[in-house]
Amino acid sequence: MVCCGAGGVGKTTTAAALALRAAEKHGRSTVVLTIDPARRLAQSLGLTELDNTPRRVAGAAGDLSAMMLDMKRTFDDVVLAHTDPKRAEEIFANPFYQAMSSTFSGTQEYMAMEKLGQLRARDAWDLIIVDTPPSRSALDFLDAPARLGRFLDGRMLRMLLAPARAGGRSVFTLVSASFSVVGRAVTKVLGTQLLADLSGFVAALDSMFGGFRARAEQTYRVLQDRETAFLLVATPEPDAVREAAYFAGRLANDNMPLAGLVLNRMTTVSAPAISAAAARAAAEELTSPIADLLRVHATLAEQAERQAAEAARFKLEHPHVPVATAATQAADIHDLDGLRRIGDELC
Repeated sequence: MVCCGAGGVGKTTTAAALALRAAEKHGRSTVVLTIDPARRLAQSLGLTELDNTPRRVAGAAGDLSAMMLDMKRTFDDVVLAHTDPKRAEEIFANPFYQAMSSTFSGTQEYMAMEKLGQLRARDAWDLIIVDTPPSRSALDFLDAPARLGRFLDGRMLRMLLAPARAGGRSVFTLVSASFSVVGRAVTKVLGTQLLADLSGFVAALDSMFGGFRARAEQTYRVLQDRETAFLLVATPEPDAVREAAYFAGRLANDNMPLAGLVLNRMTTVSAPAISAAAARAAAEELTSPIADLLRVHATLAEQAERQAAEAARFKLEHPHVPVATAATQAADIHDLDGLRRIGDELC
């Protein structure tokens, strides 16, 4: 199950709540993978820390493990698994690898796909739940493999790879011979050392490029499998619901199975029979503090109406997508009991 949506909509809490419920209520051996740098999942599950290795959640009445993606360590593991130790040392020491494995755009999303593929290959759990990266766009998780593929197939990368495939000729000699003024301009702009580092990085990773692409394509096929379910998470605000609707369309176009939408942080009122208009009218005739309470109720009722309209708009555009809601909580979820309440409400 892949929980996806814009940043800050409650993906991590939703993923953890469903994982806990699957383990406790349905007896499923479950692992939840988060890419949340705020480490809220570890706190909610009662763990002192999360890292790149699944850890059992001792307080859960079921078989539940949790882990948090370590982007660089996952990249390092991929290198170690697909090259010899000497070449791996060269790659790890290269400044471009150090930058790419930590900060390159799309690396986090791609490594999330790598880790998902590794977990799937182990076949040790009944259910894997992925809390996707807190990206600017939920589509980054799906687009990262293709974006990395375009990077690996890029013209500049092939140019820099040519020296290693040409018997080790100097990159500067090759650039000058093949690209003349353009090549010398590149060298002048980047600098000889920077270009040498980049060339060495590309040459060292050359044997792995096909493997990156093949594994990304394989994981992409897993995401299209009927055993996979995507769960959209959004808050009941226009921008978030609009992005969820767009993502639902993208999943349909890519033949990926959408299980439903969770609208998180829905506003609730204690006295739904009292309309916002009635509350405001009554407040004009009464004195504080009752009048103040009525005005607060009116504000919440109006907000609930707006949120219900957003939910209705999504259902109109996607009538076959189930929608579940979770009410705004009085406090942040920080323990297993809080996750159980969320799970009960969603299910």
